[in-house]
Amino acid sequence: MASCREWDPKVLVAIVCGLLTTTVLGLGIWRAVIRIQRGTFTIEASVPIEFCRNGGTWENGRCTCPEEWKGLRCTITNFCENSTFEDFTFARIPVGRYGTSLQTCDEITPNAGRPKATRLCNITTYGEIVLEKVTIGNCNENLETLEKQIVNISKESNNISAEAQILTSDANRLTPDNLTSATRVAGQIFNASRYASTEAKRVTVTTVSQLLDASDDVFQRAAAADNTNSFATLVEQMEDYSLSLGNESVVSPNLAVKSVNFSSKDTVGSTDVLFTVTKGSSDSFVSSSISVNINKKVLEPNQQTELQVLLSSEGNSQACGFVVYQNNKLFQSKTFKAKSNFTQKIISSSTKKIERAPSTVKMVFSPKYNQQEFQLHSYACVYWNFFMKDWDTYGCQKVSSTDKFLNCSCNHTTNFAVLMSFRKTYKYPESLDIMSNVGCALSITGLALTIGFQIVTRKGRKTSVTWVLVSLCMSMLIFNLFFVFGIENSNKNLKTSDTSINDNKNEVPTQDIIVYSNPTCTVITALMHYFLLATFTWSGLNAAQLYFLLIRTMKPLPQRFTLFISLIGWGVPAVVVALTVGIIYSLNGNDPQWEFEYWQEEICWLAISASNGFITVPFLLSFLAPVTIILISSVVIFIIITVKVLWKNNQNLTSTKKISSLKKILSTLSIAVVSGITWVLAYLMLIENENVRIIFSYIFCLFNTTQGLQIFILYTVRTKIFQSEASKVLNLLSSSTSRVKSLPSVISVRLSDRMYNLLSSSPALREYFRLLDPSVVTEETTLSESDQANTSI
Repeated sequence: MASCREWDPKVLVAIVCGLLTTTVLGLGIWRAVIRIQRGTFTIEASVPIEFCRNGGTWENGRCTCPEEWKGLRCTITNFCENSTFEDFTFARIPVGRYGTSLQTCDEITPNAGRPKATRLCNITTYGEIVLEKVTIGNCNENLETLEKQIVNISKESNNISAEAQILTSDANRLTPDNLTSATRVAGQIFNASRYASTEAKRVTVTTVSQLLDASDDVFQRAAAADNTNSFATLVEQMEDYSLSLGNESVVSPNLAVKSVNFSSKDTVGSTDVLFTVTKGSSDSFVSSSISVNINKKVLEPNQQTELQVLLSSEGNSQACGFVVYQNNKLFQSKTFKAKSNFTQKIISSSTKKIERAPSTVKMVFSPKYNQQEFQLHSYACVYWNFFMKDWDTYGCQKVSSTDKFLNCSCNHTTNFAVLMSFRKTYKYPESLDIMSNVGCALSITGLALTIGFQIVTRKGRKTSVTWVLVSLCMSMLIFNLFFVFGIENSNKNLKTSDTSINDNKNEVPTQDIIVYSNPTCTVITALMHYFLLATFTWSGLNAAQLYFLLIRTMKPLPQRFTLFISLIGWGVPAVVVALTVGIIYSLNGNDPQWEFEYWQEEICWLAISASNGFITVPFLLSFLAPVTIILISSVVIFIIITVKVLWKNNQNLTSTKKISSLKKILSTLSIAVVSGITWVLAYLMLIENENVRIIFSYIFCLFNTTQGLQIFILYTVRTKIFQSEASKVLNLLSSSTSRVKSLPSVISVRLSDRMYNLLSSSPALREYFRLLDPSVVTEETTLSESDQANTSI
């Protein structure tokens, strides 16, 4: 048989690096081909990234612009430039909004820190943008003192409404008490019995619109502390106000009020009014997006329709009114909880009749949500029940709908809404899944063989090196098993139920984002959390032990070292997991879906990203922080061992006894693998650039999913015992083949020669290499050969 060619170590390293690079690039090209085949580049190709200008975003087939801009590509100005009036300075003001002065009230005044004046940026019927006159406030007034002046509202309505508008102009500064006081003031201004002026009511529409810019948390706290039910009072008064405007409308960014009066000829038989809200370039209401048509018998939605209501009244009607709210913040429900930022518009329709007669309301809503990330799960047609102080379905039913429009029908008039629930669409990179599964399968095999080998040959080991390696392999093996067989959430196989959209069941959903509980997934997440933390802990302990054995060779290992590290390796991760689950449950136990604060729905693993885009606190404190500390310690120890031991040249050795570069590389890899150094690549996956992140994802996957296989090769295959047993196996296999009778002896001799050349190049270093080979470690080596260890590889 021809002799095997001796490989140059440099050539071997170059070949390995080339193969790894080729593999990563091939996987990247494969992923790009898969994306093209699935059509995931369609949007990017048809709509350039810079198509929407000035901060506009492409959503649902059009540009959604910020308030300051409008037009097809958000290139038309929709604001008033910076301005000054007397001693007041105003920054840019979007059309339809009041801008606040940069000058604020002094700290010694009750209204400290609030703007001194406001100014409206308006648009004329000819489309000209103009600045209205400046309204100057009173710094000695605040919302609480203003509330006490309600008794004089008929005489001071203009002043009170102007002050309320100024005091609510900065929604970010509103407190629950401010919100309650402002709501009470606004409700009394709209109260017909108070005889407030028409101008005061128009200004108060702006005030209510500004209130709707306050945060959900402020509204929730205000509603919980309000004993007078001021929100419901304001809503009822606005219904009455919508019947008193004649044929006019009052439109603010978050609130639109429209009234229609009927002549005698319009009230013969039945009265039909079609109220339409069309989509604009931004989310704010504008006058041009509100329209009314009389004597329309059917709904007529089109692509520009966002909301449409057909009000049909029997008998003689004098007027009808509509109020559209941009969101449902004034309707604080105990049943339906919103966890997303999808707006739930509320429409109020009412009629003023000479005689009592039935009315019917037909509605069509165009759901607005991120269609790339969410799928419409179901919806409910509801109205606000003032007695229940919550949403109710009585008298309302769902009509056949499509994915573009949701249809409802009710047999009475009041405040209506369509409560929608969504299911998040999760995407899984299948090419990465395949690579992960293959790598984990190889690691499981390698780890199982390594554990069996270490146990079978345990009699030849007298130090704790074997126990540390077995514990590391055991925790890593169990984690890989859970990763392969348990990390996939079975909920992803549930049907998304497209038919539920047309389901006739009209039930109020509990929340707008539907998630499915899975106790099994919770248990699997906790176990994976534990065993991965244990893997990192044992990796850190292994690095610490190598530091004692190789650097501090003159000092023996501490007493009961094995027991001590066992308590740390298996106990500390258990404490961390138990505290994490316990704290999350104690803080969110009232929520039936509390476990989703711990794990994410798409896979049975820790929840990483919060709704605000930041890393979740449980993941940060219970995983990322301890892993980071362990990795930093392991990297420091790895560098020290590499510099002072592995790659340190000993000038006392002759050239014939110099250690080979290949052996140095293998020894370095051995320590790097068991220390988990390659997990540092996970931090490179946090790079925002998607292409770079994908490349590092594949590199990370390649190195870490095969970590068990690497341990098997470096700590089992390289040992003399394993190679000797492998030679025996080959000898048995070859003995049954008559064609090659001399093969067993040749293989045995070659293995012996190779190990001799690899481990015996220097007599002074022979014993040190036994530290990196768990099969031959002895207690005497670690205690008596310290001077030789310091002159190691």
